Amino acid sequence: MKILDRLEEWIIASLMACATLIIFIAVLHRYLSGLPIPGLQDWLISLNTSWAQELSTFMFVWMAKFGAAYGVRTGIHVGVDVLVNRLSERWRKKFIVFALLAGALFTGIIGTLGLNFILRLAGTDQTSSDMEVPMWIVYMALPLGSYLMCFRFLQVTWHFLRNGELPRHDHAYVEGLEDEIEDARKST
Repeated sequence: MKILDRLEEWIIASLMACATLIIFIAVLHRYLSGLPIPGLQDWLISLNTSWAQELSTFMFVWMAKFGAAYGVRTGIHVGVDVLVNRLSERWRKKFIVFALLAGALFTGIIGTLGLNFILRLAGTDQTSSDMEVPMWIVYMALPLGSYLMCFRFLQVTWHFLRNGELPRHDHAYVEGLEDEIEDARKST
């Protein structure tokens, strides 16, 4: 599971960083190419960044789908539990299991519908407008992200049934900070 967890985190962070960099470069290109600096202006005008918006949009879609699965795994996914927390312990556990399984069912259905859509789309020549990438590659985020999210719902359900605990996100926790503090103590 650690490999899948790290892969999921790496994909999200990489997509976010690359999309941000692409947008930054495109904005610089847009605003710096108007400056009256002959060498820089000529070089910037020769660049073609018309594909940047489309690519960054696709990257953010992929990031959102994988980010939703990450949110389920870590307990930061949006949930309304005000009424559930007011129930007795017996009913509370039943509602939590029902909600987790409903989430798994929903995301499994969305993944399957997305996969069927991809399989039909792969038989066409449909491409994106700017980059001319086959659209089935772009839309693969839907089944992959949905199936991963379904798996994460099932994983959280299994953990809850065994331990009675849901994942909780501690906003004050920073991963790796303990190691840095310990290293600083040793060096002083």
